[in-house]
Amino acid sequence: MTAWRAAFGLSLLLVAAGLAVTLASSSEAYIVLATTTSTRDSGLLDYLLPEFSRDSGIGVRYVAVGTGQALDVARRGDADIVMVHAPAIELDFMAQGHGLCRSRVMRNEFIVVGPASDPAGIRGLTNATAAFARILSSRALFVSRADNSGTHIMERTIWGWVNYTPDPDVDSWYREAGSGMAATLEVSSQLGGYTLSDNGTFLVRRSSLDLEVDVQNDPPLQNLYSVIPVNPALHPNVKSSWALGFARWLVSPRGQGLIGNYTAGGEQPFHPEAQDGCGHVG
Repeated sequence: MTAWRAAFGLSLLLVAAGLAVTLASSSEAYIVLATTTSTRDSGLLDYLLPEFSRDSGIGVRYVAVGTGQALDVARRGDADIVMVHAPAIELDFMAQGHGLCRSRVMRNEFIVVGPASDPAGIRGLTNATAAFARILSSRALFVSRADNSGTHIMERTIWGWVNYTPDPDVDSWYREAGSGMAATLEVSSQLGGYTLSDNGTFLVRRSSLDLEVDVQNDPPLQNLYSVIPVNPALHPNVKSSWALGFARWLVSPRGQGLIGNYTAGGEQPFHPEAQDGCGHVG
């Protein structure tokens, strides 16, 4: 089976499963990137990937899903590289030998958004744990992504700091969207609920949502993104040299400059934070 047919077959399976697949380039020279919905829904990929293709002559075809799913795609050898934002499970992925190297690329932040009426009284707080505690005590509607994404993992972490694990079968105020960030924001807006979002996706979607920013600038809610080329020792069919080239381009002055210049809704959602962990790889 050719690489293109394998990628196309993967695309069909993912579409059938309700996941997001984009073939971002028709170039014969391409890599497959498994990444998060936030990099797509914030508009960053549409801005960044064509620049890499112009610089390198290599196209990028991507699958945008939750971080856990993106890493699973790579574990099967169905992606050449991943760009994700859940450090704990990234380290597990590396420890299992699936990742060749890992470089930090950028950061943004998680924010809590909710309806203008603010029934839990959290607007203006800078502590997400305190905000979640008020949501719990008021039983105000909360919409979870519930998709094992980096955002969902952070949400579960915050509930852990509150010492509570919401159960949608018991807690009628807690709803599970099972969707990406943009779709979860839409559900929250329609239902008048709170949710946890990355600020990039919210900035892009804000004008169409009946939601306000309630909690931001909470230091533990820094959202770190890393890029990991897939290890060819475990997955010999991956395009390792091109994937490494993309990873190095992202942390180069060229890639970092583009990331820093990107704006959404008139604001800068991503901040360059290069830590090159792939420079030593031959």
